[in-house]
Formats: sequence, structure tokens, C-alpha cells
Amino acid sequence: MPTTIWLPAPDEPQAAPTPGTVLPGWAVERIRTVFTTRPGHLPAPLLKLSLRDTEPGMDARTPVLTYTDGTPSRLSLLLAELHPDTLPDPTDTPTCGVSEMPGAMEDGWSGFFHRAHRLLPADGLLLLAARQRRDEGILTDPLGSLIACARTAGFRYLQHVIVAHAHPADDRLIPTPPADASPGVAHSDLIALTAIHA
Repeated sequence: MPTTIWLPAPDEPQAAPTPGTVLPGWAVERIRTVFTTRPGHLPAPLLKLSLRDTEPGMDARTPVLTYTDGTPSRLSLLLAELHPDTLPDPTDTPTCGVSEMPGAMEDGWSGFFHRAHRLLPADGLLLLAARQRRDEGILTDPLGSLIACARTAGFRYLQHVIVAHAHPADDRLIPTPPADASPGVAHSDLIALTAIHA
């Protein structure tokens, strides 16, 4: 599957994300340019969710920010920023399969992906922004288990974008790691998924 690397402009003053966020502002604006604009159409609204926990009632605690040009439009794009502390532990197997509760009623990642799928129309996009974390001195990457949960809920994997936390300077990159990132983290991951409705 295609992988793309995004870098900030050389003169971008805020190359790193602000504490508490996963993506820097320039990357969110680039998402709006790349993913919300279609030829012959106005830019689609972007709904950004900042997920900090997956405990019962998570929806009520999730901060939401809407980016739109003011034109009413059907929601077709969700950006979910997944705080590193929220991500599944690599030693745990996330519950992604069928349970006693319907998908939208479940807690955790399974419930989140089922609810996101029900919100989006066919071919709507769910973008997951995540960052690696350090567990017991080892950098861990939770993307595989998250993508598996998303597929179980009815999403198809489209693309992986690497959002570098570095400034381009001549022929090299100068690291600008987030202040609240684990040591050694030099990028965030942006995964594009599309909703499939049978």
C-alpha cells in the first residue's frame, strides 16, 4: 500500500505538534487541502476528534473541533487524533470481534470504530493520527491492531502518511520532536481508511 512522507515548509514556525495533540497545525491544514477538496466540489467539512481514553462514556469526554468553510455539507471525513496513552498495549490483543453488545454500544476501540463507521457514508474517510510510544524502554507501534479493529468494523485501509517532526534545511532534516513525545519519536502516523457499506 502507498506510503507518503509529509514535511513542513522550511519557513513553518510551528513544525512540531503542541502538547496534547498528535499532529502539528500545518499537517491538519494539509489534510484539509489533500483529503477534503475534490475537483468541482467545495471542500468537505473535517471533524477532528481528540481521543484521550476508551473507557465507558468516552464519547462524552472527547473534544471535537470542526473545520469547515461555512457551507452545510454531509459529514464525509473524520480525523481521530489518538493520544499515545490511549493506544492499545502491544502485549494485549484488542477486542475487535463480535461481542454480546452491538458494535455501536461497545466500549474501547471496537465501539469507536463501529460508531465512526455508522457516522460516515459509503466512501467516507476516517483518518487516524497516532504516534509511537515507549513501553519499558522499547518503542511500540500500535497501528497493526488498530487497523485490524477498523477492518472488523467495516473500513478498508487506503494509505499511510508519515508526518515528520523535522524541519527541512538544505539537504538534511533538523529534528523538532513534540515536547510530550517519548524519546526517539520523530514522526506521527496518519492512516487513511474508507468506510465500506454493503
